[in-house]
Amino acid sequence: MTGSVISPNDAYMMIRGMKTLEVRMQRHCENAMKVAQFLDGHEAVEVVHYPGLEAHPGHEIAKEQMNGFGGIMAFEVKGGIEAGKTLLNSLELCTLAVSLGDTETLIQHPASMTHSPYTREERLAAGIADGLVRISVGLENAEDIIEDLKEGLAKINY
Repeated sequence: MTGSVISPNDAYMMIRGMKTLEVRMQRHCENAMKVAQFLDGHEAVEVVHYPGLEAHPGHEIAKEQMNGFGGIMAFEVKGGIEAGKTLLNSLELCTLAVSLGDTETLIQHPASMTHSPYTREERLAAGIADGLVRISVGLENAEDIIEDLKEGLAKINY
C-alpha cells in the first residue's frame, strides 16, 4: 500500500463529471438506439448486436434490468474484412479507436485491428466475424452519426 490519494484537482474533476453523468448517459442511450435502428434496416448490414432492439436475444431481460440500453453495440457488415476496412476508412465523424467509451463516437473493426494476429478460425471461435464492427456511440447529433455511417456503408462492396 502506498497511502496515495487523488489530488484536489482530480477530485474536483471527478465530482464535476459525476454531475453530468446522467445527462450524458441518456444521450448515449438515445443516440445508440437511433443508430441501431438505422443499421438494423440497412442492406449492407447482416446483423446488429444491441439489446435495445426487440430482435436481440437479451432484449427482455435488458428491458427489466436497465433504464436504457447503453451506448455500445456491434454490427456485422456484408463483405467481410475488406468491407469492414472500407467502412472505417470512409468515415469522417466516427473516430477509429482500439478502446471504446468516450463522449465522441468511436469505432473499430476487430478482424483488422485488435484481433488481426489471430487466424480467421480463432476469431470465429471467439465470436468475431470478419465483418464485425464495434461502435461506441457518442454525444454528437444522432443524425450526423447516422449520415457518416450511411456514407461509409455506401462505399463497401458486398
